[in-house]
Amino acid sequence: MLLGTHTPKLDDKGRVILPAKFREDLAGGIVVTRGQERCLYVFSTAEFEAKHERIRQAPLTDKQARSFLRMFLSGASAEMPDSQNRITIPAHLRQYAGLEKELVVTGVGAHAEIWDAAAWNDYLESNEESYADLEQEVIPGLF
Repeated sequence: MLLGTHTPKLDDKGRVILPAKFREDLAGGIVVTRGQERCLYVFSTAEFEAKHERIRQAPLTDKQARSFLRMFLSGASAEMPDSQNRITIPAHLRQYAGLEKELVVTGVGAHAEIWDAAAWNDYLESNEESYADLEQEVIPGLF
């Protein structure tokens, strides 16, 4: 399970060092793709394959499903960590997420997210109060 918040830096070649706590789960290869809220999603290859299997079952006659499929898969890039545990984030994904040098990498259970640090801070600021004020279950049966 990928957990926590980490603050690596993006180097001049578009590479980022994977957080040490994530390396074992991601050592066999990863897939980076467009996330929502302009972040990037990072999946282990196995987790991405499982997501793909579920996505491909969506009906092609459903416009929202087609749109999601296009956005999610067309931006995907398979990467293998190098000997220094760095992955290269392709230019089109860096541009999509607005990544600069300062990054935030968050563990979100089955996947990680890569955010530009300023965008992450803005996201936290705009969502922390609503998170604290939840009066009903968002995920049934969780609490």
